[in-house]
Amino acid sequence: MAAKKILVADDESHILNVVSLKLRNAGYEVVTASDGQEALELALSEHPDLLITDYHMPQMSGLELCQKLKQDPATAKIPTIMLTARGYQLDERDTEQSGVARMISKPFSPRHLLSTVNEVLMEAAV
Repeated sequence: MAAKKILVADDESHILNVVSLKLRNAGYEVVTASDGQEALELALSEHPDLLITDYHMPQMSGLELCQKLKQDPATAKIPTIMLTARGYQLDERDTEQSGVARMISKPFSPRHLLSTVNEVLMEAAV
């Protein structure tokens, strides 16, 4: 079976590097974007199995990115993990409309993120 493809979008290069390394070491194929617009273009061309996105990014926020993906039938079913600043929570309506499966506050443990990735991918497969 081919490795699951995960798109990671974050404007902080150290977050991209840590998350990408952890996911690749776990056997996932990783595609990265440094802003919301780039992530949207990659999601449309790469068809990832999962999106991990920061909430605060240039060009387009993570929430706007998720809403655009949800509106397109080709990307509407991509599950998403949203990374946010500590203490920040999305409105429940925003979460439902954008298809965000989980939210993780920064700073986070790479081990916790990997566990969450595995859970979300298992739920999406059901």
